[in-house]
Amino acid sequence: MDKTKRTAILIDGSNFYFKMKSLGIKNLLKYDYRGLCEYLAGGRQIITVGYYIGVVRAAFDDVKGQRLRLAQIDLFNQLRDHKITVHKGYLMKNDGVYHEKGVDVKIATDLLVGAYENLFDDAIVISSDTDLIPAFSKVKKLGKGIEYIGFGHQPTLALQKFATISRLLVLDELQKFCK
Repeated sequence: MDKTKRTAILIDGSNFYFKMKSLGIKNLLKYDYRGLCEYLAGGRQIITVGYYIGVVRAAFDDVKGQRLRLAQIDLFNQLRDHKITVHKGYLMKNDGVYHEKGVDVKIATDLLVGAYENLFDDAIVISSDTDLIPAFSKVKKLGKGIEYIGFGHQPTLALQKFATISRLLVLDELQKFCK
């Protein structure tokens, strides 16, 4: 890879968590996120890494919610220690089910702003969310590389189609960064 290329890495945190969990990798509080990012960059200059996630909020008497909230705070601290910026959306509860809000918009906005303002040459996106397709298309039209990183066991073919380059990670690659 070209070591002079400025690379931004954007991680859809919730998507990453559930894909990793489906592979049997459960303790992501001890995962080497920075190591994974350096591996994905392949020698390119990493200018920024963003981790996008809905924030857990819980009532004081919600024991499970408080446990999840504290675990998320630990994760945020670990990410910051690895020089990864946490971009927070929020979670909305609807009929007992939580839905993440604002995260995909933040990822798309950062992709577009970065491309328009020439903040990166390549963007590496770890997500399976097809809502990002319009942003992928525009980033490519602006002459920037857009790399889709997916998971071999559950790829998102639509994102592969709209990316400049796509890579599917397999369990062996991901396990290298378990501490």
